[in-house]
Amino acid sequence: TWGKYIRQKLSKMTGKGGKGGKGGKLPPGEARKNIQSRSAKAGLQFPVGRIHRFLKLRLNAQNRVGATAAVYCAAILEYLTAEVLELAGNASKDLKVKRIAPRHVQLAIRGDEELDTLIKATIAGGGVIPHIHKSLLTKVSKKLPQAMTLTLI
Repeated sequence: TWGKYIRQKLSKMTGKGGKGGKGGKLPPGEARKNIQSRSAKAGLQFPVGRIHRFLKLRLNAQNRVGATAAVYCAAILEYLTAEVLELAGNASKDLKVKRIAPRHVQLAIRGDEELDTLIKATIAGGGVIPHIHKSLLTKVSKKLPQAMTLTLI
């Protein structure tokens, strides 16, 4: 299964030593440069290196993944997450609650037209969107004649 495949691939990647690596001796007088992650270089919160590793896992042995593909993918995921969290925070604020619940995420996604078309998943604990069909609502009729009205005592 997929989980077994990922565990098998990840077990090969762990550990220090082997070829490559960031260790080694420096020439005298040179200080080590500050190591900066690719997420920090791109100004993102999402892990670019981890996403790049997962992208490579999904491809065949001959195919390659460009370095900017992971940055682009991380930026998209971060943007969508921030958008959903902002809308869910607004929904929780409208309901005068300080904690975002699955119900608030559901209301946020279904309330936004573009997110609703993008995310077709069922959200556990999200409930349903309040909606009453027009035909079920009582119609307000025009002035009824006096003979038709009932008086309640």
